Amino acid sequence: MLPQSSTGLLAALLLSALPANADGLYTKKSPVLQLTPKTYGSLIANSNHTSIVEFYAPWCGHCQNLKPAYEKAAQNLNGLAKVAAINCDEDENKPFCGQMGVQGFPTLKIIVPSKKPGKPRVEDYQGQRSAKAIVDAVVDRIPNHVKRATDKDLDKWVAQNEDRPKAILFTEKGSTGSLIRALAIDFLGAIDVAQHWSFCPGADAEPKIYEGELKKKPITEFLSQFAAPNPDATGEAAGDSKPKSKSKAKPTKNGKPESREDAVENQEPEVKPTQEPVAAPSIPSLETLEELNSKCLGPKTNTCVLALVADPEKANVLSALSEIAHRHSQRGAQLFPLFDIPSANTGAQSVRTQLGLGDSNPVELLAINSRRGWWRRYETANDLSIAAIEAWFDAVRLGDGAKEKLPEGIVDAPQDKETSDHDEL
Repeated sequence: MLPQSSTGLLAALLLSALPANADGLYTKKSPVLQLTPKTYGSLIANSNHTSIVEFYAPWCGHCQNLKPAYEKAAQNLNGLAKVAAINCDEDENKPFCGQMGVQGFPTLKIIVPSKKPGKPRVEDYQGQRSAKAIVDAVVDRIPNHVKRATDKDLDKWVAQNEDRPKAILFTEKGSTGSLIRALAIDFLGAIDVAQHWSFCPGADAEPKIYEGELKKKPITEFLSQFAAPNPDATGEAAGDSKPKSKSKAKPTKNGKPESREDAVENQEPEVKPTQEPVAAPSIPSLETLEELNSKCLGPKTNTCVLALVADPEKANVLSALSEIAHRHSQRGAQLFPLFDIPSANTGAQSVRTQLGLGDSNPVELLAINSRRGWWRRYETANDLSIAAIEAWFDAVRLGDGAKEKLPEGIVDAPQDKETSDHDEL
């Protein structure tokens, strides 16, 4: 085996021997960004965005076969990450391709920003050469600068950096989607971005509410009222320029700021209490193994919470769970399904055995996602207060904390492979 220095020299010699000045694969109208060694630094290495770069030669048959999928990936990643290519057949590009360790075509490399400006992390892409596989790999590596806020820490976060605008996404989705992560990168250092899975803060706050499409261009235009995006987000070279200071919000046609009444006109009406308090309904009980498999342990069932509770503890725990579910229902928020699994259900003991829980703990709350093959246990069974259980729910929804892999045989049928959604916000 050749030493690393000899391998690099051999790659440079092979590249220098290639025929020169062939036309590139990608036209100026292509969604694929075309690079040179000079623009690699300003557009890729110094960017806050994740990028994927193809090193190719126009005469390469594999490169030609990759082109349709690569351009489709570029279209799907538009606004989320950068998809670029460099023609290693050009004389001026050959030394740079050799320095990047290119020894065959096409070579794909994913470039991820690091804490050191201008020195990103570079890794070889080893996945399938399909648009979906490329998109999946790049999206997984988009940095996350979005604060995951809860009711407890939202006010504190808003108070930080008081001179900087704040953007908050209120959503029922626990994960942080690629679109909001990309927006946080566009406005990094100019607008702080957070995600809150519950409901809006009280009436003393006077936010401007975005009511347009969940697409990057209109959202960027909306946020640009409060601060200018980074140059890199507008397609300019990402050098050492600092984020521009925030600009004042644009007035309406009559010259007056938009009123709160106008801003919240299309919001859902506030849920007002009735004259008589409505009692929290009991959570459903799954009496048989068949019901358990159908509702929670099937191959395509999503996240659910199972309550395995011994009789002496049952009343208090189920009351807390029903109250939590009722609160979410009253404010129009969604919560994953909650189920009581009676001890008489043969599935209760089966779940305890297969997950290695034993019988020593009379109270077990389990979050299970059979489709994705994970489960999570409520560890603080000595604290069964509504606040403690709801905090655990928050962590499950936001994906915080460790998850365990479901053992084989607990799911009623073979599991589907995990899928990913890249246009959710």
